[in-house]
Amino acid sequence: MKTLALDLGDRWVGSAISDALGITCRPYKTADAKDLYSFIEEVIQEEDIEQIIVGCPQTFSDTQSDQTKKIILQKEDLEKKFSNIKWTLWDERLSSKRAEGLQGLMGKKQKDKQTKVDSHSIAAAFILQTYLDKLAFDR
Repeated sequence: MKTLALDLGDRWVGSAISDALGITCRPYKTADAKDLYSFIEEVIQEEDIEQIIVGCPQTFSDTQSDQTKKIILQKEDLEKKFSNIKWTLWDERLSSKRAEGLQGLMGKKQKDKQTKVDSHSIAAAFILQTYLDKLAFDR
């Protein structure tokens, strides 16, 4: 079973995909937010996705911000559109900050811009890997 993670943003959507065993993951692609439905449809078909994890921004006081509420509504809308997929919200605290830091380090080592991994997809990979690690720990 492959799992896709989404880091939903107003302009960009980062994604990451797990291996078939659900042990590891890798950054996948970054899509324009306006193309989200077609992007998800394409990835589900190409990668045989059975589950989608959506990064949900939580505050440090565990309250819902306006962005949190927006992501929850967006996830519910996606869940209706793609009802054959299992959907899960997952805490994404600091994933974007970690991704930006990692991309900055990678950017200094990589000279070819085409080999750079986008920070949105790196954030999605952090989200997905924490989810996969939790599953492994619970087994």
